Amino acid sequence: MKEKLHEIIFEADSPMGKLFDVLLMWAILLSVGVVFLESVPNINAKYAEELRITEFFFTALFTVEYLLRLYSVKKPLNYAFSFFGLVDLLSVLPTFVEILLPGVASIRVIRILRLLRVFRVLKLVGFIKEASFLRGALWGARKKIMVFMSTVLVLVTILGTLVYIVEDAESGFTSIPRSIYWAIVTVTTVGYGDIAPVTVIGQAIASFIMLIGYAIIAVPTGIVSAEMVKGSESKVSKNTQSCRSCSEDEHQDGAKYCNKCGEGL
Repeated sequence: MKEKLHEIIFEADSPMGKLFDVLLMWAILLSVGVVFLESVPNINAKYAEELRITEFFFTALFTVEYLLRLYSVKKPLNYAFSFFGLVDLLSVLPTFVEILLPGVASIRVIRILRLLRVFRVLKLVGFIKEASFLRGALWGARKKIMVFMSTVLVLVTILGTLVYIVEDAESGFTSIPRSIYWAIVTVTTVGYGDIAPVTVIGQAIASFIMLIGYAIIAVPTGIVSAEMVKGSESKVSKNTQSCRSCSEDEHQDGAKYCNKCGEGL
């Protein structure tokens, strides 16, 4: 029974698995919609009791689903501390916590993260393959992106400090952190306009930041694009086989054993 439950709950290769995932998606969307409606004063004032009952219904439903996921895997703790395991847990905890600490109801909107499972539903138009390929490219570029972000952080710190030195508090540059905030807003080409330099030197620094901002925006795109070119789509799995032991769900088509722990699939 555990194996059957695991196939239905964690995989989408069978009719029952697809049906379960589709129903789960609708339940998640409706439960998030309830959270949205509760935040609207007029609606909440009129239908508070109905929304409350509906929320308890969805919480009970997701709690049962979470317990079934733990029951169907061989190592419950591995799943409980995985990304989706933590998201599933956080989707039900706020309702229970709210009973003791009123005011945290809106945290339930984290349930929207569970819609990431949609990539595993019905294997529509190769979404699984493309999503895995993109994830691999981002993971491969992580070190380069970290170096790039560190360089940008150093740059805005230096330029923000320079502007703080040449400008005065009347212009809005009251501290180095606030000046760095201005540098970040400027280098990303957001430009809120809440503070701006008025001296010639300050405006020259601002012009320099604006110009390099365009180049900075292009760098991460180039890094990820290079990793995507290096990647091979043919090596990406298109199935939804999930290991009951370690919850690994990236396996080659036709694989009989988990490529992470060796457990039979």
